[in-house]
Amino acid sequence: MFKRNFAKLNQAMGFQRSSNRQKVQPGVSDLSSNERAPNSCHPVINGAVSDDANYSSWMVDHPSALTSFDQMMKDAKGKKIVVFLDYDGTLSPIVNDPDLAFMSDEMRAAVREVAKYFPTAIISGRSRDKVKGFVQLNNIYYAGSHGMDIMAPPRPVRSSDGKYHTVSLDRKGNEAVFQPAQKFLPSIQKILKELEEAIMKIQGARVENNRFCVSVHFRQVRDEDYGILEEKVKSILKHYPDFRLGWGKKVMEIRPSIEWDKGNALEYLLDTLGLGNCTDVLPVYIGDDRTDEDAFRVIQKRGQGYPIVVASSPKDTKASYSLHDPSEVLTFLLRLARWRKASSSSRSLSQIWGVGS
Repeated sequence: MFKRNFAKLNQAMGFQRSSNRQKVQPGVSDLSSNERAPNSCHPVINGAVSDDANYSSWMVDHPSALTSFDQMMKDAKGKKIVVFLDYDGTLSPIVNDPDLAFMSDEMRAAVREVAKYFPTAIISGRSRDKVKGFVQLNNIYYAGSHGMDIMAPPRPVRSSDGKYHTVSLDRKGNEAVFQPAQKFLPSIQKILKELEEAIMKIQGARVENNRFCVSVHFRQVRDEDYGILEEKVKSILKHYPDFRLGWGKKVMEIRPSIEWDKGNALEYLLDTLGLGNCTDVLPVYIGDDRTDEDAFRVIQKRGQGYPIVVASSPKDTKASYSLHDPSEVLTFLLRLARWRKASSSSRSLSQIWGVGS
């Protein structure tokens, strides 16, 4: 497994996807390019009745993870659950100012409780340091920059190969760090500077340094200015062929053109835990953004696990289950922790995996 993933990184090869999956709904097409426009991150449906009807119809294929919880946990009995979480829009609400996307104390306590019983990771498009600053927990994994900057809590790595070749320890000597896009940092800094200069006069536009990727937020940009902003971003990227442009919720994202995303990060973390080749592992991934679809696809490919999308309106997704908003994510995490506490011994994750709290 380690050699396979390392070869993917060096050779920039793509995943082979399969749709014949256990416990996973059949996939649907990738999100429409219309999502790029400022006002089209969610489908617009005229009338509350029509909206409710469309959402109810969509939930037939993507049932609530709360109403399905008992059956999901019944199927999970005897298996190892590993929890993966997006941050923005999942653990915290989407806000106009990305620097103010704070998670609630209740959500932080819920994540802390889940991490006592299951290996838990947060995979975000934010820089690793930034998302760790928001979450403020030490007993979980952090993967920033869409998985291009991964830090694991100190624990013995149980795998036949030992480590990825590029894994190292930080200055403290106790955090395993994996950064497959290190060589792109100088170019990223140049792109960041050029973007800041190019868009400074566009009201509401904001550039965010996420270390191994750059985000251009346009949530507060006027509709008539969006085309100008997009053109400026694309004109800069023409000079950087090793980078690609993608879209999330009201954000353009510039990343190195390597075969590495949130799905690869999920596989890497499972490998690091020594669970990559196990057939009794159930990854639970909860996320709301387009970039989370890569992780949903990996779970489909594995054939077991629970990809859960956070969505308040119908959307194309590879997820099998849904949650309406971060408040339902909170409820789900609390139920998950209570379920494990009630159905198992009092052994915590620190006893099972050697992770400090």
